[in-house]
Amino acid sequence: MRFFACCFLCILHTCIFTSAMAQQFDWQGHRGCRGLMPENSIPAFKKALDLGVTTLELDVVISKDKQVVVSHEPFFSAGICLDTDGKEIPKADEKKHNIYQYTYEQIKSFDCGSKGNPRFPEQQKMKVYKPLLSEVFTEMEKYRKEKNLPQYAYNIEIKCEPEGDNVFHPAPEEFSDLVYKLIGKHTSWERITLQSFDFRVLQYWHQKYPQVKLAALVENTKSLESNLKSLGFTPQIYSPYFMLLLSKESVEKIHKAGMLLIPWTLNEEGTMKKLKSWGVDGIITDYPDRTKGL
Repeated sequence: MRFFACCFLCILHTCIFTSAMAQQFDWQGHRGCRGLMPENSIPAFKKALDLGVTTLELDVVISKDKQVVVSHEPFFSAGICLDTDGKEIPKADEKKHNIYQYTYEQIKSFDCGSKGNPRFPEQQKMKVYKPLLSEVFTEMEKYRKEKNLPQYAYNIEIKCEPEGDNVFHPAPEEFSDLVYKLIGKHTSWERITLQSFDFRVLQYWHQKYPQVKLAALVENTKSLESNLKSLGFTPQIYSPYFMLLLSKESVEKIHKAGMLLIPWTLNEEGTMKKLKSWGVDGIITDYPDRTKGL
């Protein structure tokens, strides 16, 4: 009887823990904390954890030598990066600096933090490189333990589009397999959400890796029904541009369809407060410091 009682208590504890985690509001640091630190950088992710995010949101692309690199664009953006000599990259030439055509050794020599970002005047300028996803996993877990910070999750976006296949990135299948293999070596899948605007990516993961939690990124003005029909299945998370959520009823509609709702990218406290009151399940923001008290 004692054995069965212990088993029951273990199961009960697991259920309570899972329920609590499911109900926790998910504050996600967009590209770490782009409003405060260079985006998608190790310092940005550390700062986001310091500010109490529950999820680190980031983007990945692929290098010439098939490394999974953390970057929003599959090229070196003229707006935030300097070349290997520390010089400005002309806007007209930025796509010539195609990450898929560089080895990671070459990629790491670009500076994507000293220039700053004029869209985010609070962002601290510092010399940073685009890290490997494997480095992010290793460094963030080390940092969490050193600072005795709570456990956190990852929301990883595969940056892919049909026009870029085999030009700026591999086709969705190869791209996805590279990311899946890398993640599996470094962390548990319970901590991972895989997101993409490219429904081909989500469809592939849904079919080949059904255990992975998926988020459909949306910035089009199509109806919820139309987007789900195009996708072909109901993902765990629906993640639209926040301006597409026009009322509390639109939030309720997504919930009734059986999905969590995590909009992007909210940076004004008033807007965060309004959508939180409407019942969204999380918020993706460039400014995790603005979430205090919300």
